[in-house]
Amino acid sequence: GRAAKIVRNCEYRLFQRPDDAIVRGYDKQSEKDMSKPMNFFSNYAPLTKQEVQEMIDDAVRFDYFTSPMKDLLEGFIDPENENPDFVVSSSNPRIVDGKPTKNPRYLQNVGTLENPKSSYVAEMGVRLKRELKEDDAVVYPVNGFLPGRRNNPPEGPIRSLAVFNPIHLLPLPEAFMEFTSSMTGKSPSTTGAGSEGALTKAPFNALLPITDLNNALVSAVLTGLNPFITAAGYVGPEFRVDHDISLLVPEIWCRMRRFERDPQWLIENGFLERVPDYEFEGKRLPTGLLGYRINQAFVNFFLGRIFSSPEVLFTEAMLKPELQSMEIFADGLDNVLSTHRGVAENYFKDGSIELACPPMKALLHIMRDGHFEGKNLDYPEIRDLFSADTIFKSDWYAARLASKQQVDIQHWNKVMVYLNTYGLQFGGIEELKESIKGRIATCEADDYLDLLKGTIGRDTAFA
Repeated sequence: GRAAKIVRNCEYRLFQRPDDAIVRGYDKQSEKDMSKPMNFFSNYAPLTKQEVQEMIDDAVRFDYFTSPMKDLLEGFIDPENENPDFVVSSSNPRIVDGKPTKNPRYLQNVGTLENPKSSYVAEMGVRLKRELKEDDAVVYPVNGFLPGRRNNPPEGPIRSLAVFNPIHLLPLPEAFMEFTSSMTGKSPSTTGAGSEGALTKAPFNALLPITDLNNALVSAVLTGLNPFITAAGYVGPEFRVDHDISLLVPEIWCRMRRFERDPQWLIENGFLERVPDYEFEGKRLPTGLLGYRINQAFVNFFLGRIFSSPEVLFTEAMLKPELQSMEIFADGLDNVLSTHRGVAENYFKDGSIELACPPMKALLHIMRDGHFEGKNLDYPEIRDLFSADTIFKSDWYAARLASKQQVDIQHWNKVMVYLNTYGLQFGGIEELKESIKGRIATCEADDYLDLLKGTIGRDTAFA
């Protein structure tokens, strides 16, 4: 069977950008959040008492606010209250170059903290469904791999990145080209487009990016979760969708039966189709980078579970962005290719190409040079590097498991040394030491490597 990935959100607050809150009374949740104490704001205008009084005097417009925001602002100018010199309003971002910034932010408490009752009811529902005992953990395995990607039309010097339709299936080689480049289109909150995201935030990550890529690839292969890329921003250069489709995709997926989410089933039953080969100005376009995309059959069959007339929203030009402009489509693909080359080159410059696992090493060569040992992604030998069977039988995966075994042995031996050194003052220490001895024996046993099969192991670069 496949491995499973279990996740837990460790965030206490979310860095939200409440775009709609500039319209008074529209974003009720943001107005409620922002009216509470102990907030963190970025890019909001510091309003004085005089400015707030003028807002209140404009009675009709002030009444558009929800009650929490009105109470905050009215309390701010109340002479009986001890207030600071400034306050923040949900509808007043900071003014930059004479106009409101498009990048206001605030830290929002996660919903499970704000509404623990809903979380408790949800957990109890899972417990009852799975018939779990009181002391059994409730775990939530990931059963969908649905990353979003921002797209944009050409805008001045910024090139187009609008080659995806609403949902694409990317096989793992193409998906990890996409993930490696971490490519993004222009956002309202940024000055340009390019390669950004978790893999480029070096100050926040002490590990080399290749370590993250190796781990992510092994995880994706072992779990068997194929990535479905969903559009945000634009679908083609003409259809602006903001984040609507990215938000819609979980609604679609939770209405699909388990077998309906299987990529092979979707392809065989005509709901996904490979992006066709095209030529433009005598040059063959690299449409293979785009994998498979949804079609009208997918729209009618699956989106019909949400909309009464989905074909009105998802037109042929939205499902086939090249119909909007073949010239922009071609330039967008060239933009993707050039970004792949530029990003991949970094792994050669810093020498981390030597730390790449075999599939990633081949992929980085293909991204930079177009081939690996004379073969591109069309060769079965290259694609086979990404199959679960190949990886399970490989020497490099076995080395990852052996590395994990050694670090586990070292870890529990360190725990034992600590207990022998400092644990004498605690009660029940002998019982705990016996438990640790059992863990050490388990890790040192010959069959421990069999127990580790199906895990991502440990990157051998740290051995």
